[in-house]
Amino acid sequence: MLWLILGVSVLIIILIAVFLFYRYIYVPWFQIPALPEIHETWWGAGEENKEDVSIMPFKIHFSEEVIEDLTDRLQRTRTPTRPLQGIQQQYGFNTDTLKTILEYWATKYDWKARENHLNQFPHFRTSIQGLNIHFLHVKPKVPEQTPVIPLLILHGWPGSVVEFYKLIPILTKVHERYGYAFEVIAPSLPGFGFSDGAVKPGLGTCEIALLMKKLMLRIGHETFFVQGGDWGSIIVTAMATMYPEAVLGLHTNMPDVSTPRTFLKILIGSLWPRFVIDEGNEEKLYPLSTFSTHVWNESAYLHMQATKPDTISVGLNDSPAGLAAYILEKFSTGTNKDYREWEDAGLLKKYTYDELIDNLMFYWVPQCFATAARIYAEGLSSRQFALGVNKIPISKTVPCAVAVFPNEIIYYPDWILRDKYAHLVHRANLNNGGHFAAMEVPAKLAEDMFRAMEKMRRLKAKK
Repeated sequence: MLWLILGVSVLIIILIAVFLFYRYIYVPWFQIPALPEIHETWWGAGEENKEDVSIMPFKIHFSEEVIEDLTDRLQRTRTPTRPLQGIQQQYGFNTDTLKTILEYWATKYDWKARENHLNQFPHFRTSIQGLNIHFLHVKPKVPEQTPVIPLLILHGWPGSVVEFYKLIPILTKVHERYGYAFEVIAPSLPGFGFSDGAVKPGLGTCEIALLMKKLMLRIGHETFFVQGGDWGSIIVTAMATMYPEAVLGLHTNMPDVSTPRTFLKILIGSLWPRFVIDEGNEEKLYPLSTFSTHVWNESAYLHMQATKPDTISVGLNDSPAGLAAYILEKFSTGTNKDYREWEDAGLLKKYTYDELIDNLMFYWVPQCFATAARIYAEGLSSRQFALGVNKIPISKTVPCAVAVFPNEIIYYPDWILRDKYAHLVHRANLNNGGHFAAMEVPAKLAEDMFRAMEKMRRLKAKK
């Protein structure tokens, strides 16, 4: 009788444990939630009103007032504190290098020539949910009957559409092997560049995904391909998850895989790396202590912008020197983490000062640093995670492709990528490039996009 009581008691304890595991661990962490409904919030100032749906041409203009004020601020920059002896970028952006860049900006950056350069593509603005959204819309000039693929391409922080200026001419030219070209739509994300920022909290990545879908519908595309890196990748991944009927295919150079299964697999890999990472690539993620140290060293900005974006924005909106140091530090270590050991930050290995300053102008002229930085507070909020979109695999009706650049922030093997990108049809391990691939190695990224999109088009044609 005693054994029976003990047996029943153990069974009851086991059942309670199973229930508690299912209710408080499995359900909140591992069960795939339903797709959330994203409401069409009015993000602009004032009460919601009838929206002007027209698409208006737009020109970038550096006014004399802006130029004079900026030049004056650059020339009156207080002498930065000298770096410590033997220190390159380890304490932050090297101030000796910064002085060189500031002098170039003040005396050699050709305002008119760069304004013309930035206006080489057609620019437009249109109002969506109360926000004026700026975008480039570049149609290829191709012979009749040539296939033209609509492509939405999104940037991240601390970038802008400037990242795509060397990429767009390649994408909008007919590929000699595949025989098609892209029609490129490249918006400034809400709050970035010449796109309005929200006047109320809550505009996270899922809400931006809806805005971007509506932009494509406004232009005239019900279905389209998407591409993105950094926040752009997170947003196009959300678009493919929530609107699979609209997304014909997805290409990313920084996949966003943040499901509970992924974290569990990576954690197990800390005990047995070969369980997670393919042979020869273990050092890209393990030991976790090394990887975590690098992330820790490079992510102070993320914590600040995710919690107190308006505080840091005051100084960076007021000081071009501060803005340059803060943003160019990311362009250095994001391009190659080894540039921490270079006094000149390695910036001229992949970029020119003109290109880097063009990107700074997209923050300085519209005074948008605060509204851009807020994407971290909104995109990493508990409210955004509660939507559960990161836990939902993209429908297998959406083919997905990943370009893996050797100096990207994180590396995932295919079996982890499929936690999110369920229908992974293409993966390329490229031999050069980092976080800003579109700006660093545009030809390599474009070639991979053409190759991946060709696979996707063939898959769609078979159905």
